[in-house]
Amino acid sequence: MSIDLHVHTTASDGTDSPEQVVLAAKKIGLGAIAITDHDTFAGIQPATEAGQKCGLKVIPGIELSTEYHQLEIHILGYLPDMSDKALVERIAQFRAYRVKRMEKMVAKLRKLGLPVELDRVLEIAGNGAAGRPHLATAMLESGIIDNANAAFTEYIGKKCVAYVPRHQITPKDAILLIRQAHGIPVLAHPGSSNASSLIPELIEAGLVGIEAYHPAHSWELSEYYRKMGENHNLIVTGGSDYHGLERRKGFRLGMYTVPDQVFCKMQEYKEEMIKI
Repeated sequence: MSIDLHVHTTASDGTDSPEQVVLAAKKIGLGAIAITDHDTFAGIQPATEAGQKCGLKVIPGIELSTEYHQLEIHILGYLPDMSDKALVERIAQFRAYRVKRMEKMVAKLRKLGLPVELDRVLEIAGNGAAGRPHLATAMLESGIIDNANAAFTEYIGKKCVAYVPRHQITPKDAILLIRQAHGIPVLAHPGSSNASSLIPELIEAGLVGIEAYHPAHSWELSEYYRKMGENHNLIVTGGSDYHGLERRKGFRLGMYTVPDQVFCKMQEYKEEMIKI
């Protein structure tokens, strides 16, 4: 059974609804997908219900954005207790800060004389966690930019005039938060964050897996992280990081998958954690 362990929906910054993602995954022959939206579990229930109807397994997950010495590092959490009080409270804080961050970015853009409305950004985000892609869409609608990528290169990317830092949590804090909820913390696309030197520290903090297979990794880089994972007894994972074809061109659903043995390892690890 092929599993795509890194999928986003409209619950965060994807362009496909949870139901659409599930049907698309079933259509291309995947056996399971993990819903890993940013800072929210909102997409998991509708995806699970859609999966039950069409015979596709949905694995609950989340992706937390962290920062360490100006490096943006993403931590994936699989199979967490989604009712865990500390995790639920922290996610609520993340989502609240996302709105405040959008307020500050919109204020900066408006100060530059650019016609952006916060209400429209939040309307585009809908029930999802508000993020810069939603702001970029609003800017595109207003005619400020010709393409969404220009928003990041000219206005809201790091070191740009309207950039506002995200809510800061360290990778170690994210790992602890996931583990306390009996989840499996995995380092996402380490090649994108240049986090290789930090991996031993993250393992000491409780990291369980590493995402070796990802569209941003070359074959050589994937092999490098696969060997590193095996050498450190980490669960080696992979996924497409699918956000919808409209948002990330070339990141196709199911383009990177893992066999079901990887998911079995996660389940076994979780069972051991619960016993402790």
